[in-house]
Amino acid sequence: MKILHTSDWHIGRSFHGHATQPFVREVFAAMVELVEQRGIDVVVVSGDVFDSATPAAENYEVLTETLGALRQAGAIVVMTSGNHDSATRLGFQSGFASLGGVHVITRHEQLDTPVTIDDDHGPVHFYGIPYLEPALVRHHYPDTPLRSHEEVLGHAMSRIRDDLAHRGGRSVVLAHAFIADVPASDVERDISAGGLDLVPLSVFDGPDYVALGHIHGRATLRDGVRYSGAPLHYSFSEAGKPRGGWLVELDSAGLHTVEWAELPVPRRLSVLTGEIDELLGGEQYGENENDWVSAILTDRVRPLDAMRRLQVRFPYAAHLEHRPAVTAERSAATYAERVRGASDTEVVAGFLEHVRNGVGPNAGEQRLIADALGAGGDRPGTRSAPTERSAPTERSATIEGAS
Repeated sequence: MKILHTSDWHIGRSFHGHATQPFVREVFAAMVELVEQRGIDVVVVSGDVFDSATPAAENYEVLTETLGALRQAGAIVVMTSGNHDSATRLGFQSGFASLGGVHVITRHEQLDTPVTIDDDHGPVHFYGIPYLEPALVRHHYPDTPLRSHEEVLGHAMSRIRDDLAHRGGRSVVLAHAFIADVPASDVERDISAGGLDLVPLSVFDGPDYVALGHIHGRATLRDGVRYSGAPLHYSFSEAGKPRGGWLVELDSAGLHTVEWAELPVPRRLSVLTGEIDELLGGEQYGENENDWVSAILTDRVRPLDAMRRLQVRFPYAAHLEHRPAVTAERSAATYAERVRGASDTEVVAGFLEHVRNGVGPNAGEQRLIADALGAGGDRPGTRSAPTERSAPTERSATIEGAS
């Protein structure tokens, strides 16, 4: 039996404010072609089918079209709900869908009732563990401590092992979880604030293959326990990570081979670092002009209108960060001590130098400052030093506190 392991489709997710639906359709079309060419029997989706608990109508259309195409290509589909999905919405009419070879598992009472699919060597039991929030399921099992995801998934796997011992045969488990020691991108770190804590790898002992979801990059924990990652890039932290799924083959004894199957990357992600003039003029960046671009600008002073300028060369620049290569040393003196005896012009110049990483006003800015302060009547060094004061004025105190 040939199985394509995928997860984290996140249909409906945007990329830095840009719609991804055209790219999702392109990747899913390639997935259908892969299923047809490789003779894949079962496609599994381990959670986060949608990006939102309330998907827009067009996102349901994308899912319906994709599932129909996968079935026409010859594959049965088994999917579970993730922490982004609404189990109720995703599972709506799942009983009816199963008659057409699309099995959607979203309820805790379903997890030890497998989808059984036969091949030439007998039955293969697919157990789907939907995302189970401990606080929402523990009341169903009052005699079992279910305070953490480790305890919830341990309880789920215990039920699955008991059922499998009774049925016999080969088995595949779908689960959506953080497994200990697996690095996460910033996408999953955002999600972890909702309570997805770590689960030991040993929880998943037993099945022939465990198809994991939630991490957006592929990972192998052991030969029969893997993350497939998302089919599309959803964060610049995923730049360079391949997109695809695991092609798993079971023989009569269980797991036989696991092979990585590539899916296309509709638009590459690039993180470019340098001063803005270098990025705009450097010939070496010509190959990045049609990429999604995250620019890290190292100019000492933050360039004006930087994103608009970058998008002239990189139309798909989507993220900008100012990270100066050289930083000015900060004085330990208070603001009142730093401006004592200075003219108003010197105070403004010092402020600009402070907020612009050690770069003071240029000649044009000096003229503007002089005009603003009284037609040049208060140039540096022309004002007598103020008398000593026992306490700063209200204006000075406010600025000192702010600094």
